[in-house]
Amino acid sequence: MNELEFNIRLYLTGTMKSWTDRIDSTDQQRFIFNAMTDLFESLSDDDLELIRLRYMERLTLSEVASRYFINESTVRHHTNPTIKQVKEIIKQATEQAQHARDDNLI
Repeated sequence: MNELEFNIRLYLTGTMKSWTDRIDSTDQQRFIFNAMTDLFESLSDDDLELIRLRYMERLTLSEVASRYFINESTVRHHTNPTIKQVKEIIKQATEQAQHARDDNLI
């Protein structure tokens, strides 16, 4: 499981929220959780369901497409922008954490 899938699964299962609610959660965890909350709340129910099928049920693009009688490019069209945003959220959080570590070394 890659970092992208891991974070999506953590978020959609509610695990990320429970970790972030803990007092010792890091700024990086809070940033990822808050950004993903904003992102996932902005999705339509249909788009969220496509993400759930791909990353929670681990269905292939073909399997998701056949379940909804649509083609794979339609699934990609509805999921890729969200996936790109999740990747960017993870990248930003990682960079912020690295800058914070670097600042503490100075």
